[in-house]
Amino acid sequence: MKKPKFNTRTQYMNRINFFRLCSLTVVLFLLGTLLPLKAQQTTEKRYAKSVIFVYLDGGPAQTDMFDPKPKAGKDYTGPFVKTSVTNVPGIEIGEKFPLLAKMADKYCIIRSMTHGINGHETANYVMETGSLPGGRIVYPSMGAVIAFKKEATYKGSIPAYVSLTTGSTRFNEAGFLGPQYKSFATGGSPESAQFSVEGIVNNSYSDDQLKNRKKLLNALDNFSDLNPGNKQLADMDKYQQQAYSLILGEDRKVFNLNEESDAIRSRYGKNRLGQSCLVARRLIQKGVPYVVVRNGGWDTHKQHFERMNEKLPELDQALSALLQDLSDKGLLDETIVICGGEFGRTPKVLYEPPWNGGRNHFGAAFSYLVAGGGFVGGKVVGATDPRGEKVIERPVFPWDLSETIYTLMGIDTKGTLPHPTEGEVPMLFLPQEKEKRGGMLTEIMKP
Repeated sequence: MKKPKFNTRTQYMNRINFFRLCSLTVVLFLLGTLLPLKAQQTTEKRYAKSVIFVYLDGGPAQTDMFDPKPKAGKDYTGPFVKTSVTNVPGIEIGEKFPLLAKMADKYCIIRSMTHGINGHETANYVMETGSLPGGRIVYPSMGAVIAFKKEATYKGSIPAYVSLTTGSTRFNEAGFLGPQYKSFATGGSPESAQFSVEGIVNNSYSDDQLKNRKKLLNALDNFSDLNPGNKQLADMDKYQQQAYSLILGEDRKVFNLNEESDAIRSRYGKNRLGQSCLVARRLIQKGVPYVVVRNGGWDTHKQHFERMNEKLPELDQALSALLQDLSDKGLLDETIVICGGEFGRTPKVLYEPPWNGGRNHFGAAFSYLVAGGGFVGGKVVGATDPRGEKVIERPVFPWDLSETIYTLMGIDTKGTLPHPTEGEVPMLFLPQEKEKRGGMLTEIMKP
C-alpha cells in the first residue's frame, strides 16, 4: 500500500491557519467576556456617600441671596440694589455673595422651592423630612432615614447623623424610627480654642482615669451575662462600647480643629458657622453619612438688613470655603451639599411699625442651593415673578428635593420604613394631587 504524499507547503499553511483560527477563537472569547464587563464598569452607578445640610434656621430671605430682584424697587430690595455677577453667564446672585459668585459652576440654584406654609414648626418638619404634615404618623428627618438605611454599611464609631452644634427643637428628628436615630448634637463652640464636644471631649478626667472607670464598670455590670437573650441589654452594651470607642479612640480627633492650619480655619471664617462647616468637612472625611450645620438667627422680622449685613458675608465665606475645600480634596463628587431654611421671607419689605424694615415668613416661593454628590453645576431650576412673590416656572416641593437626595444616596424611594405599630410604611408621605408634585430634579442630576 502506497503511503500518501504530503505537500510540505500545504502542511505548513494548514498549521498556520489552525493557529490563526485558535487565536481568533481566543480573541473572540475574550472580547465576549471583557466587553460586557467593561460596559458594566462604565455604566455602574456611583452614589453619593454623605450629605452636608447647611440649615439656615429661621428662614433666609431668598431675594437677598439666590433670587435677587434689583428692578423691583426699594420697597422690595431695601438697600440691596445690586447683584453679584457669577462665573456662569446669565446667573446673578445677591450682592453680599462675591465669593460664591466666583464658583457658580460648582452648584445649582433652585429658585422655585414652595410649600405655602408660614409656620416655623410645620415648615421645619416638611423641609427636614420631605413629607407632608398632618397625618397621624410623624415621619423621621432625612438624616434619621439615611442613618437607618446606612446602618449595615457604616461602621464608624462616630454617630451616623451629627448636628453642629444643636439638633432641631422644632420637631422629633427621629420620628417613628426611635431615639437611636436622632442626631448627635455636639454642643460646644467650634470657634473657640478647644471644641468641647458634649459627651466626648472631657476636660475633667484624663484618659487613664476614664479607662479605670470603664474597667470598674465592666467588673460590676454583669447583667448581660446573666440575661444572654435580652436584646435591650445587648443594645445597651453595644451603644456603651460605641461611646467608649469614641471617647477614648482616635475618631474623637475629628473634632480637634487645631489639627487644621490657621490658613484653612481663616478661609472658613473664625465664627460659629465657618468652623462648623469645617468640622462638617472633617466628619464626612471619616465617612459620616449625614451632617447638619444648623445656623440660627435668620428669623428677621425686625432690623432685617442690619442682620443681613452680618449673616450674609459669614455664609458667603463659610459656604464657598466648604465647596472649594471639598472640591480640592476630591470629595465634592461624593458629598451632597444643600443650603436653605424652612421657608423664605416676604419679598416686600415691611417698613411700617412695628417691623420698621423687616421681612416676615414666606413659604410661597423661596430658594435653595444644591451641589456635589451627583448634582451638576452652573444651573438654575425654576423661576419666580419679577417681584419674587410667586413661582412661575417649575415648582419644586420639599418631597421632590428629598426624593432626589435619597436617590443620589442610593436609597430606593419606592421602599418602606418599619413603623412600630403600623408595620411597613412608605419612605415618603406624598400628596396625591399632581399639581403638588414637581418630580425629582432630574434636570440637574448627572446621568
